Amino acid sequence: MKSKIISIFMCLLALIICLPVLIVVCGSIKDTDELRTLLLPLFTESKRLIHFKLLANYPTGKHFYKLLLFTPAFYTVFWNSIRIVALILVFQLFIAVPGAWAFAGFRFKGKSILFSLYVILMLMPFQVTMLSQYLVLNNLKLLDTHMAVILPAAFSTFPVFLIYRGFTTIPKGLLEAARIDGASEWKIFVHIVIPLGSSGILSAMVLGFLEYWNMMEQPLAFLKDKSLWPLSLYLPEVDLSQAGMVLAASVITLIPAILIFIMGQDYLEKGIIASALKE
Repeated sequence: MKSKIISIFMCLLALIICLPVLIVVCGSIKDTDELRTLLLPLFTESKRLIHFKLLANYPTGKHFYKLLLFTPAFYTVFWNSIRIVALILVFQLFIAVPGAWAFAGFRFKGKSILFSLYVILMLMPFQVTMLSQYLVLNNLKLLDTHMAVILPAAFSTFPVFLIYRGFTTIPKGLLEAARIDGASEWKIFVHIVIPLGSSGILSAMVLGFLEYWNMMEQPLAFLKDKSLWPLSLYLPEVDLSQAGMVLAASVITLIPAILIFIMGQDYLEKGIIASALKE
C-alpha cells in the first residue's frame, strides 16, 4: 500500500514537472487565432485568467513551416548555439580532464588549498565574476565575439570537480601495477585513467551541454551584435504577437537537449554517484 502511494505521488509530481513542456508542444500546433484567443490576457491589461486547453481545435504545422523555411535568422542563432556549445565542450575536455587527473593522481604541495579554491570558484555565481571577466575580455579585445563566451566557460571549475571525483574511484593498485610494468604516466592516463573514468567525463559533458545550451547571462553581457546571439537569446526576441512561432521555436530548442539527456542518462547517473562518493 505504501509503495502504491509513493508511485502515485511520483507520477503526479512527474506530470506537474512535465506540464510546461506539454503546454509548449501542444501550443505549437494550435492555430494563430486560437492562440490569440487563449493568450489574450497576456497581451492586455485584463485581469481574466488564462485558460489554456491542451488539445487543439484545429491542429496545424504552419508555425514550424514558417519558422524552418521562412525565418533564416533562426538558423543563424541555432548554428551559433551549436558552435558555442561544441567549442566549450571540446576545450573543457582538453583542460578539465588533465586538470582533474592532476588532482586525483598526483601529490604536490598546496594541492588541498588549490582544490578548495576550485570548489569555492565553482560555487560563485556568474553575477559575482561578471565584472572581472568583462574587464579581462575587454583587455584581450574579445568582447562581442564568440570567444568571449567560450573562453570563460572552457575554464569552468565544475567539470574538473566532477571528473576528479570519478578519477578517485580508480583502484590505486591498478595504477601501481602499471607503473611497475614500466608504463609511462602518459600511457597510464590514456589507456587506464580515461577509459575507467569515462563515466565522469561523459556526465560532465552532458551536464555541460544542458547548461550552455540554455545559458543567457553570459552572451547577454558579452555579445552586443545580435547576429552572434545563441538560440537562448533569440526566443525572447520573437514578437509576442507571434505566439505560435515562439512555441514552435521552443519545441525545436528542446529537441537537442532531450536527445543528449536520453543518450547520456546512464553516464550522468554514474557520474553523479561517483561524485557523491567520499575519498
